[in-house]
Amino acid sequence: MNQLLPALLWTLFGFALGTLPFSVWVGKLLLGKDIRQFGDKNPGATNVLRAGGVPPFVLALMLDIAKGALPLGLAVHIFGVEGWALVPISLGPPLGHTFSPFLNWQGGKAIAAAFGVWIGITIWTMPLISLSLLIVFTLLITPSAWALMLALVGMLIALLLWFGDPVLLGVWAGQTLLLAYNHRANLKVRPSLRRRKKSNQISES
Repeated sequence: MNQLLPALLWTLFGFALGTLPFSVWVGKLLLGKDIRQFGDKNPGATNVLRAGGVPPFVLALMLDIAKGALPLGLAVHIFGVEGWALVPISLGPPLGHTFSPFLNWQGGKAIAAAFGVWIGITIWTMPLISLSLLIVFTLLITPSAWALMLALVGMLIALLLWFGDPVLLGVWAGQTLLLAYNHRANLKVRPSLRRRKKSNQISES
């Protein structure tokens, strides 16, 4: 019971922080554009890149990552929250990003917020592993939603090998279910290997 109130408060704090649509605000304030009119219409940092280039994208991405990193980092490393309380707390930021009242409860896909959660909990270990896996599978597999799922499977293997902590497995399970829900439309597309584009060679006789 002594963990119940802190878990509830940190979950609410993480959810509230997650609802802030930083990428949309960066697009409007710095670019004068609605990023939801670009790309896949998602209110995330990738469409900031499509709308206005690298610097605004980096700012939006860092802010979205901070949604997860800040509350989890404070809870775990400053206030000493541990155990199963971390499972609901870890879901707060990506849930807030997914269901934002600022966007009529229509948010983003929460990849950056979920990535930030792992920064907050493990500092660099799982973020480095997950990012490496995501890059590799994105280069190999299309659509990218399936690359994300494969990266999450790789994360599960890493968690079992290096940590073996059931709490972290619970965090992984919650985030995997949410990310699968957010990418459900693209997951209906059959995955395939990306084809390398061959440059046209003109032979002269």
